[in-house]
Amino acid sequence: MADNRADALGRLDVFVGEWVIEARFPGDQPTAEEGPRGRSRFGWDLGRQYLVQRTEVPVPEAPDSLTIVSANPETGAYTQHYYDSRGTTRLYAMTLDDRVWTLTRASPDFSPLDFAQRFTGTFSADGTTISGAWEKRLDRDWRHDFALTYRRAG
Repeated sequence: MADNRADALGRLDVFVGEWVIEARFPGDQPTAEEGPRGRSRFGWDLGRQYLVQRTEVPVPEAPDSLTIVSANPETGAYTQHYYDSRGTTRLYAMTLDDRVWTLTRASPDFSPLDFAQRFTGTFSADGTTISGAWEKRLDRDWRHDFALTYRRAG
């Protein structure tokens, strides 16, 4: 069963490195000037057993965050542990199939579930961009929350 976990961890190498991130909220208008962009760094920790992501956003209303991705030793299924500068802690089910990355939070964990959340991002063919969006579900329908794009820093 360790092969499932080792294979799952190996697939996460596509994230390793530094990324520039840009969020776009509904109603945002394109401008001639670039707005503030965040930075996100993915790297291995504890002997390649966990993928750690640190994100810094230069906007006071947006939290900085730390995530830790683990893989189930028997199934290889991913879990993302999320922590941010507001003191928020969340647990997301994560998948990485082909070029599609998903994060889903549909049940209470460390905090009540006022709304369900899901992120779906697709890697570009060359692996340098992840184009995605966060959605939320207050009732039974998923609704777009905001777009989020990762571009490899280079």
